Amino acid sequence: MDAVRVALLREVLAGTEWLDSTRRFAGVLRGSVVSHGGGLLLVGTPAYEPWHLAAHLVDEAAWSGTPELSPTLVRHAARASDPAHLAVGLGRLEAARRGETLLVVAPDATGPELLERVRDARRAGATVLALAGPRADGGQGPAGPEGHADLAAMAHELLGPLDAAPEAGVDLDTVQHLVSAAAGENSASTPRGRRRFRDRLSRLADQLTAPPPPRW
Repeated sequence: MDAVRVALLREVLAGTEWLDSTRRFAGVLRGSVVSHGGGLLLVGTPAYEPWHLAAHLVDEAAWSGTPELSPTLVRHAARASDPAHLAVGLGRLEAARRGETLLVVAPDATGPELLERVRDARRAGATVLALAGPRADGGQGPAGPEGHADLAAMAHELLGPLDAAPEAGVDLDTVQHLVSAAAGENSASTPRGRRRFRDRLSRLADQLTAPPPPRW
């Protein structure tokens, strides 16, 4: 059903900047991880963990035959007693190296500790990408230290802030769906069977949303 949802979102957003913007960002993400053979780190803010994006990327990695898209979720409150895939803490960002890609999802203030870890990862040679929500100051004036100005300065590619997006019915959750789907769909190595299945779902969604034919 995610393929149908994405197709519906694309229908609604046809003619807006968001389809091109999310596809361009997805292309940078895919190109970075594929060219280096993987090493995708995904981290949110202290108040937000991108669980859904991690799950969508894992799905896209499997469906598209692009294992490089499967991320390591880095958590602010990870504990040693957590399952292995949930026990990766911010210290992992200190170990980031050239060839790895760090994707930061920031719907709110990133905080100084995360910014410092992101800065260290970039200095070590990691590619830094960021999805940013509305600024922490509510969009009033330039984004300050608690907003996204520092993150934007560190990111090799930034999509956001989404200050105007709510007016178009686009929120950060929608953007994450579009980015993850585009990252998988644009893979040249997508298995033909999976591609045909996803294309059928997209065509079905198009048919369901198409206006009825005129009656004479």
